Amino acid sequence: MSDNLYSHVERAMPDDSSRILLVTESGRECSWREMHEQSGRIARLLLGLGLQPGARVAVQVEKSPEALFLYLACLRAGLVYLPLNTAYRQSELEYFLRDAEPGAVVCRPGSEGDVAGLAGPAAHVFTLDGEGRGSLSDASGSHETHCPAAPARADDLAAIIYTSGTTGRSKGAMVTHGNLISNARVLVDCWGFSQDDVLLHALPIFHVHGLFVANHCVLLAGASMRWHARFDARAVMRDLPRATVLMGVPTFYTRLLSEPGFDQSRCATVRLFVSGSAPLQLDTFQRFEQRIGQRILERYGMSEAGMITSNPLHGERKPGSVGLPLPGNQVRVADERDRPLAQGQAGGIQIRGPNVFKGYWRMPEKTCEEFSADGWFRTGDVGTFDAEGYLSIVGRAKDLIITGGYNVYPKEIELAIDALPGVQESAVFGVAHADFGEAVTAAVVLLPGASLSEADIVQRLKAQIASYKLPKRVVLVEELPRNAMGKVQKNVLRTTFA
Repeated sequence: MSDNLYSHVERAMPDDSSRILLVTESGRECSWREMHEQSGRIARLLLGLGLQPGARVAVQVEKSPEALFLYLACLRAGLVYLPLNTAYRQSELEYFLRDAEPGAVVCRPGSEGDVAGLAGPAAHVFTLDGEGRGSLSDASGSHETHCPAAPARADDLAAIIYTSGTTGRSKGAMVTHGNLISNARVLVDCWGFSQDDVLLHALPIFHVHGLFVANHCVLLAGASMRWHARFDARAVMRDLPRATVLMGVPTFYTRLLSEPGFDQSRCATVRLFVSGSAPLQLDTFQRFEQRIGQRILERYGMSEAGMITSNPLHGERKPGSVGLPLPGNQVRVADERDRPLAQGQAGGIQIRGPNVFKGYWRMPEKTCEEFSADGWFRTGDVGTFDAEGYLSIVGRAKDLIITGGYNVYPKEIELAIDALPGVQESAVFGVAHADFGEAVTAAVVLLPGASLSEADIVQRLKAQIASYKLPKRVVLVEELPRNAMGKVQKNVLRTTFA
């Protein structure tokens, strides 16, 4: 059998292909047969343009069933899928398109002129809107549906995922068919997916979480989806009684908890709530368990490796932990010389396994820099293992604050601040300081009605943490800056409060 991921999707299709694969919020139903036929037509169209295996197809479109079919068509044709955040502006698109040199670009209607100018004359440009209409659908409609999945080896590229680029130049993580297949099969098994499952899919599909993790669990289990174009707490709440699994970022859960009607009766059919892409606050974890009677399953992943660790489906789900290494994944915590550290010691998280990417697109030197001499990928995250082998993330290596010669991990301070009555959430970061090198600084969002001051927060922290870890400054803000996946942008905070 080919190592093309789409071959594995075909094998997982229900015997009755008229079974529903997804239902949109408007009630539109798409069967497995429709998915297979439509992705076949689009694959035929792309191949008819003369695109060869390995050619890139860049996509910046709104979420729709057709956008999913386009992704599957690229896999099927042996092309390399390049998803682009819908929030990217022209200057950002210019970098991605010139770096990747796609043979085809699919964009939103109205953008084709600008995109054609950025992509160059060699690229074919199509449009697709949030309803599945556009020149891509028009052009593919007359093509044959039969299109065998292109032969592929495990190390052939399936996608290029550009990192968020919050610091420095964005890097294109080269993800292979083997990476995706191995990770998807592990997740289907570890999270107990079956044909009976219905995933409520409200994530964007330009990101690993929504594009790979969510879709692949459904596609390789022969399951189905409730397909939401975007997250809306009330719309999600209405659809929860028709779902068995919800995958989301922490913001999903905080917003659901703010809805008065969100209770156990709404979640009676849901067997699993998964959170990732950003740290889940302890308060959110606890309030969710108290109200719904279930513990959210937190996991850890990244563009370069898919999912790495997960709290167990059956077993203890520890608050503040991202769980145990997934089967086949090796995870270690190491010092700056790549030497493994003992349990309880904080160090760089390094990984190895079939899920780890092939390298950075056209950046061989950067790829070499990020791997240790013995073949472990340095994630850039800092973590610790507890006595039972559960991993906790304490921060990013680049977020480490060195103040007066002491190392301070922001996560420890954030946990202490977030536990204070009246605090909703916080972000701790370092700013330049004449005496200390860096000063510990905290941005804090208060709960509605709370009246804590900077002095109150610092005074309450004094009894809990060492003096060198105390924030030199606390700034009260209405909200923390976040990227599209809900991750706090500490680089923005460092610039704002420098």
